[in-house]
Amino acid sequence: MPALSAWRFKAFATRRFGLDRYLDHCGDGRIKPQIPGRALLWAHVIGYVLRECSYLAIEALGRSRVHRSAGIACGFGDDALAYFSERLDPLPTRRMLISVLHRAKRNKAFENARFIGLALDGTGSCRSRKKRCELCRPRHNVTRQISGYGHHLSLITVVGTGLSLPFDVEPYGPGDSEYSASRRLLDRAIRALGIRFADYVVVDGEYASAPFLHDVCARGLHPVARLKGNLPILFAAAKGRFDALPPTAVHEINGEKVELWDADDFDAWKDLHWPAVRVLRYRQHRPDGSI
Repeated sequence: MPALSAWRFKAFATRRFGLDRYLDHCGDGRIKPQIPGRALLWAHVIGYVLRECSYLAIEALGRSRVHRSAGIACGFGDDALAYFSERLDPLPTRRMLISVLHRAKRNKAFENARFIGLALDGTGSCRSRKKRCELCRPRHNVTRQISGYGHHLSLITVVGTGLSLPFDVEPYGPGDSEYSASRRLLDRAIRALGIRFADYVVVDGEYASAPFLHDVCARGLHPVARLKGNLPILFAAAKGRFDALPPTAVHEINGEKVELWDADDFDAWKDLHWPAVRVLRYRQHRPDGSI
């Protein structure tokens, strides 16, 4: 992105999404800061947009001749950026992102999507050779030896709209799990967005437990979980039935043939308070011949 485009991007973002107030009240937790939090926060944003995500790269951008054109008011060191980031309160950022999603929906950014979904999944950040804080969790190599430490997070994203919009994370440390963090994250997201914002929640197979699925339904959403070997009876029943039947439907999507099998009368598993579950299988034929 050219520097002039970066400047225009900042003008557009502050005008259309009301970012000025957020930049001035971003949750800066430093005591007697010398460099305005507004400058450091925008450096984070424009660095991400330009795919210059390391602190050293952002420092170089802030000290370059084009820093003003990129919207960065002054130069700074990577240590100042780290000090600012460590003390940044996440609550104002969460509120701002929720406000942007509400504004996008009001402005009909999702009007071409029949349904709006929320996707939950695990992710990670940071790497170090030693444990540096209570959130650090060990990373293991192929031989199950500890190769380092990092932060593990549950991420929630708006999906199904033509745009993939991540808007919140929940960390989990030793003694915690992705499953527990995701339940906390979903509860916070639904309270902030409102129960009518989305229609469904899509998750990986490990979330296909009765408590989680019941929680999603209690919030007025439809759960969509990937079927894996963690539900062997249902997996075998669906595979056995679908292997013996022709596709329920065949669609052409972006030049690729997609075959669908769909049935909603499979037996629910133990502890799931539903009379039956629906299983959908797809087979995608790519132009190169792979399936």
